Amino acid sequence: MTTAGIDPNVAPSGSGCADCDSAQPPGWWVHLRRCAECGHIGCCDTSPAQHATAHNRETGHRYIQSFEPGEDWFYDYETGDVLEGPALAPPQAHPDDQPTPGPDGRVPTDWTQHINR
Repeated sequence: MTTAGIDPNVAPSGSGCADCDSAQPPGWWVHLRRCAECGHIGCCDTSPAQHATAHNRETGHRYIQSFEPGEDWFYDYETGDVLEGPALAPPQAHPDDQPTPGPDGRVPTDWTQHINR
């Protein structure tokens, strides 16, 4: 089943922020968000680069879902509402052994000084 703006059959683009991973030097994130339309994994707005919102601005893809273990909420960029939605293709979250913030080895020791509040 495909709902406008949500495709439950699309797998996530990876286990971390695709844009942070491809940056030079590679970036880091606080939390991860998954585009419910195309599966792009981006970092949250607390993260320094805010790639999930940048993906929304670039593509117009309206819905994201948390990509954190134990969280299944959706967010609608158009209305600002937190919503429930369908189960998306697995995996539902980044690996349990990936720290938050992450990824391991890239987070600066003074990371709280670099986040957006």
